[in-house]
Amino acid sequence: MDSTLAPRPRPRPAHTQGTTRCAYTPDGTRLVTVGSNNTIRLYTTGSDGEPTNIDDCQEQNIAVAASKTSFVVGSEDGTVSLFSLETASFEKFLLRTSLPVRDVALTPGAGTWCAVTSDELTVKIVNTQDISQVRHLREHGRPARHVAFDPKASLVAVSGTDGIVYIYSLTAEEPELIRKIDGVIGALESDGTASSKAAWHPDGRAFAVPTPTRDIQVISKNDWEKQRCFENGHMGDITALAWSPNGAMLASAAKDGKILVWDTKTQAVLQRYNFSNVIDLCWHPRKNILSFTTTDGEVYIYPDFLSDQFAPLLKLNPQPAPFIHDPLSEISGNRQALPVFNGQKAHDLPTRRRRDSLGSLDSFLRAGDGFGNADDDDFVVDDDNAGYAPGFLKRGREGDDDTYNGRSRKRRHLPEPTYHESFQPGSTPWQGNRKYLCLNLVGFVWTIDQDAHHTVTVEFYDHELQRDFHFTDTFRYDKACLNDRGSLFACPPRGDDQPACIYYRPHESWTQRLDWRTELPRGETITAMSLSDSFVTVTTDASYVRVYTLFGVPYRVYRPKSTPTVTCASWRDYVLTVGNGPIGPDGAARLLYTIENVKRDEICQNEDTLALPPGATLKSDPCIYDSTGTLLTLLHWRQPSRACWVPLLDTRLLPRLASGRKHETYFPIAVADDKFHCIILKGGDKYPYFPRPLLSEFDFSVPLTSPPKIKEAKSKKKKKQLHEDGEDLGIEVEEDASDEEMQEGDDNNNNDDDGDEDVVEELSETKKLEQAFVLRGVQAAQAQDVLDATTGGHAQRSVLARLELEMDKTLLQLLAVECREGEERGMRALEIVRLMRDRTGRMVEAAGKVAERYGRAILGDKIREVGERRVAGEDDDFF
Repeated sequence: MDSTLAPRPRPRPAHTQGTTRCAYTPDGTRLVTVGSNNTIRLYTTGSDGEPTNIDDCQEQNIAVAASKTSFVVGSEDGTVSLFSLETASFEKFLLRTSLPVRDVALTPGAGTWCAVTSDELTVKIVNTQDISQVRHLREHGRPARHVAFDPKASLVAVSGTDGIVYIYSLTAEEPELIRKIDGVIGALESDGTASSKAAWHPDGRAFAVPTPTRDIQVISKNDWEKQRCFENGHMGDITALAWSPNGAMLASAAKDGKILVWDTKTQAVLQRYNFSNVIDLCWHPRKNILSFTTTDGEVYIYPDFLSDQFAPLLKLNPQPAPFIHDPLSEISGNRQALPVFNGQKAHDLPTRRRRDSLGSLDSFLRAGDGFGNADDDDFVVDDDNAGYAPGFLKRGREGDDDTYNGRSRKRRHLPEPTYHESFQPGSTPWQGNRKYLCLNLVGFVWTIDQDAHHTVTVEFYDHELQRDFHFTDTFRYDKACLNDRGSLFACPPRGDDQPACIYYRPHESWTQRLDWRTELPRGETITAMSLSDSFVTVTTDASYVRVYTLFGVPYRVYRPKSTPTVTCASWRDYVLTVGNGPIGPDGAARLLYTIENVKRDEICQNEDTLALPPGATLKSDPCIYDSTGTLLTLLHWRQPSRACWVPLLDTRLLPRLASGRKHETYFPIAVADDKFHCIILKGGDKYPYFPRPLLSEFDFSVPLTSPPKIKEAKSKKKKKQLHEDGEDLGIEVEEDASDEEMQEGDDNNNNDDDGDEDVVEELSETKKLEQAFVLRGVQAAQAQDVLDATTGGHAQRSVLARLELEMDKTLLQLLAVECREGEERGMRALEIVRLMRDRTGRMVEAAGKVAERYGRAILGDKIREVGERRVAGEDDDFF
């Protein structure tokens, strides 16, 4: 395609040789330039006439920023001045530093705050309306070179001369350092011409910075990781960066005498221009104009800067920042779009009140012609103002009048249904160019996106059984499963040439061919998959469940009733699938699950409801862990229509969170050995990151009651001030107490009241025993399910007998607590005895001895009666 370039613009000698900067006003009507002389020039867009000069200014002006009504100039003498655009005159000094100013920045829009960097160690942010309001950024150890606000003015990026980008949050009253980004920019001299300034993308989700390798690196705001990189363009140090107003292009200048225009989407160079010594760039906010300045004091205003081929890019809607894996572009496949008719959404169609059918009951009850005419009112007239006529004999529908009982009669739009998105258990989203594909107790699988390919690494916890491995992944796998027998991978489709496929690699094999790969039909995307000792299960966005044997033989293909599917899990021959069901009253789809034995073709549970509280979402596979922090297990799932979800742990009730001082969440890994294995996430993180954090485990604790609140420790403690020789001065001073001292203070406070301590210990012991009884009851029910579903070997019967014995021992301990309380707790104590499962009578006999030990004669007699009836088989309540 032929393209024509506009004639090369003439240089405008605006200032003397030295640092020269420029900035457009937000409306694009003025271009402000500053330089080494004591003159500020205002150029009017579209005019070739002489600029407006402001001579009442400092010399050696080296920084400028413009807002709607004013602009700010920083100079080497340490002064920061505010000028009016309307009058083109000096207004006031905003700030004065003891060392030269290096950069200034205004908050987008009205320019309420001005950030100033200088050779001092502190970055100052001053209010342009009230200069007494000054904020200080002090967390960087060396002077800052550049400063830049994000588009929402909630963050500020400070580029230090030490080669670190410091990110400060401005949402609180005092700025807070939230991130240090090291290893991206280089360490620069404060008075050099090379740049390390962060250029925020217009969408505010990322910023670009020059690197020492003369590339341009994009950093995301969510995780502060490296994203796309603009590479191999410049041969010299980069001196300026500027995004186009819609973010579709990036302009850069360097010491190699080149100005490059990059395509944001592809990171490819669109156009090259030869201009030497360029030190600053700025796009016109609305037109195809690029202005730039040089160290020679010259200003260039380049109209029709982009050729006819690329100029339409400026007219595009706002474009996203260049991410490696953009969260906004990921397709979940779970949300169904509403139907579109002739380009108009269904809920946008105009509505009108439906007429009565001719001859219908409503038409006869109306005093009209059956078509809803408003002229014929009700035949009852309120001629005496008694108030009985309004609403009396109103037989029509509510939509016939404008109001009804104070409510609008206009038709309301129902909310769009909300579907649960699909997910792969044990995986995380992309964080920068890294992602965990699988995390479990066998090991973990993670991948790195290296543009041309991915690198997949598989690591195991037990290195005596398995050996770690990694491989170059050209298929770009985005899902994985791992167990003791092998590893399973899945990749998404890429165009029409490469459909989605699954790849299985066994850990051991007695044949030469170890792995296998199979492709899915074109246009089908894998949403979730699972791996068991017998089968590979895959769910797709085409609402199919595909089951393969471990070595790639297609076994079953079926479409579940609940679609779109959300996730799946498998164990031996059993497959559990979860999908979106009917829409609830809150507009969200209900999650339904199905469990079946694919080998015997038996359905254990069919389209049963997944037990989630309102507003919660599923976070892992059974046992399930939801977004409220609750772990649940499914009992009696082998018996049709008997399954029920039982909570095993509520992480919000953990003792470590009882004080309220800790705020953390938990990423589920596995449930094994009666423990919940997870990764603790702090600081608001939602997913684990690299390096892989350590696993933590918590014992099961069925949520029966809230944990006892830990008393607030005194934040101040008093102690006597002593001489160095230990002499008591009799002066009490206050100092902050450490966590250990606060805990000791709690213990000392508890010792002040022995009666309260005894009550607390009694309650604590009772709660622990009740907790143990309920938990062992769940475990016994699980063991009984296994025993009923199988032939029932000796080992399984022994496990069940041991659990029942542990339950009875727990009940004996509870009985002892009740007997200590007194005779008035006798009825509860007798009820505890009736809960015992022992069939031989030995536990009931032991219960009688406990009652006699504490002198509960009446209770002992009743316990013996219970034992006699149980031995005779007359106890109907006997388990």
